[in-house]
Amino acid sequence: MISKYVLFGALVAVLPLSAAMKARVIQTNAAGDNIHVIDPATNKVVGVIEGIEVPHGTVISPDGRRIYVTEEATRTMDAIDAKTLKVIKKVLLSGRPNNLAVTKDGRKVYVGIAQQPGAVDVIDTATMMNIKSVPVQGAIHNVYVTPDGKYAVSGSVATGVITAIDTTTDTVAWSWKETSGIRPMIFTTNPDGSTKEMIFQLSNFHGFVVADFATQKETRRVTLPDVPGMDRETDGIQGAPAHGLIITNDGKTLWSTSKYYDYAAAYSLPDYKLVKIVQVGSHPEWLTIPPDGKNMYVGCAGTDTTDVIDNKTMKVIAKIPVGFVPKRNTSGMIETK
Repeated sequence: MISKYVLFGALVAVLPLSAAMKARVIQTNAAGDNIHVIDPATNKVVGVIEGIEVPHGTVISPDGRRIYVTEEATRTMDAIDAKTLKVIKKVLLSGRPNNLAVTKDGRKVYVGIAQQPGAVDVIDTATMMNIKSVPVQGAIHNVYVTPDGKYAVSGSVATGVITAIDTTTDTVAWSWKETSGIRPMIFTTNPDGSTKEMIFQLSNFHGFVVADFATQKETRRVTLPDVPGMDRETDGIQGAPAHGLIITNDGKTLWSTSKYYDYAAAYSLPDYKLVKIVQVGSHPEWLTIPPDGKNMYVGCAGTDTTDVIDNKTMKVIAKIPVGFVPKRNTSGMIETK
C-alpha cells in the first residue's frame, strides 16, 4: 500500500535505471563558487561543480541527466551536465534568484525571483528559454512543485504570501497571506494523490505550521523545543530560527532543523508528536533524503559540513566536509560516467 504521505525534497527518476544511474546528494555552498556532489553509498565527496558564484537552490531533472542551479551573481539558472558536472547553459532570469523546482515530467523549471515586486520565472527545459515571468506578491524565497504536479507553490519572506501557480496554464490559482515570511515548505497527499497539507516554516518562528492546502487554513502550529542548559544561538540566524524540512520516504516521520540549538527534530506523522532530537553541526539548514531512504543529509552552514543521520537509529553517522556555508541541498538519481 502506498503511503498517503509523499516525500517532496529529493527528486527521484521514475524511468528505468541503467548501470550509469547512481544516487547522489548535491550540496550547494552559499558563500562560495562551488557545489559538492556526495555519494550516499560511501558518504564521500565524489565530484565538485565549479564556477557558479553564490549558488542558491538546486534540483535534479527527473531523468537524471541535468542538475539545475540558481546563480545569484549572474542572475541565471544554470543547467549542468550530470555526467561531466560542467555548466552547459546559463538562462537569464528576470532578477536575482533564490530557490527553484522542476516539474514531474521535467519539462519546466520554476525559479523564484528574490527581489521586488516578486515573480516566478518559467524555464522551458527543451529550449532552455525563459518563457514567462509570473507576477506574485513579494520577492520569492522558495518555490516547490506539489506532489501531484498540478501547482508550483512559492513563498515570500518579504510579504508572507504563499502563491499557487497552475502548472498547466502558468497562471496564479490562489494567493494566501500568512502572519510572517515564508521559509522552507513541504507537502503531504490525500489517498487520491492530491495535495493534502502544506507544512512550512515562518520568519522568527522556532517551529513549523501545518495548513490545509485546499482551504488555505491553518490546522496547527508546532513550536520546536528549547534545550535545557543551552542558550539560543541568535547570531547569523537571519530571521530563520528553523530553516529545513523533510519527510522520510516511508511517510512516517517529519524532520525539522533548529538553528537556535543546532539540532534536527523528528516528529511522527500524522500526529506530529516529537520523537527525538539529534544534535548536528552549527546552523543546520536544508535536509535531503536519497531514494533508498536510509540516511538524511543536513547542510550545516556554521561548520561547513553535511551531516548524515541514520533514519533508523536517528544518530549522526558521518560529517562530510564541503564548501563555505552549505545551506540548500537535494538528492536523487543522476547519470554518471
